Amino acid sequence: MKYWEIFQAFFIPGILGYGGGPASIPLIENEVVIRFEWMTVQEFSEVLALGNALPGPIATKMAGYIGYEVGGVLGSAVGVFATVAPSLILMIGLLSILLKYKDSPKVKRLTLYVRPIIAILLGLMAWRFFFESYEGIGIWQTVLLTAVSYVLIERVKVHPAYIIAGALVYGGFFL
Repeated sequence: MKYWEIFQAFFIPGILGYGGGPASIPLIENEVVIRFEWMTVQEFSEVLALGNALPGPIATKMAGYIGYEVGGVLGSAVGVFATVAPSLILMIGLLSILLKYKDSPKVKRLTLYVRPIIAILLGLMAWRFFFESYEGIGIWQTVLLTAVSYVLIERVKVHPAYIIAGALVYGGFFL
């Protein structure tokens, strides 16, 4: 039963967040945090930060880690397979149709409609992470980490992996 739940938790976001990119992160969070309650929002944000620091698709890294936490090595394999299965099925089954209509104005317009939805989902997730951080470490620590991260990423052009590592060190020493 546990492996079926792991499969569901990553297959459904894999269908809706085709490709396993940033669009699937809030969907995975909903399954892992709200539906199955395997993690808290804080734990999920830590897994997300760790996954972002490593190379490769974020959804598969998260599926592997969360699947391992819930069901061991087999749970990890089930989670990764469930994450890539929708893309694999669609790629095999619909490749000729996609190639035929890739330059269609309707398809291009559809992608324009999907982008704002992805932005809203990512914004809501960021807001929840900010609120959880505020509750966990207080407003001043949250504002300080947010402001320093913004300046380092946007102005100084430091790679986000270094920012995440620095925040982990800061949290380890000062919180």
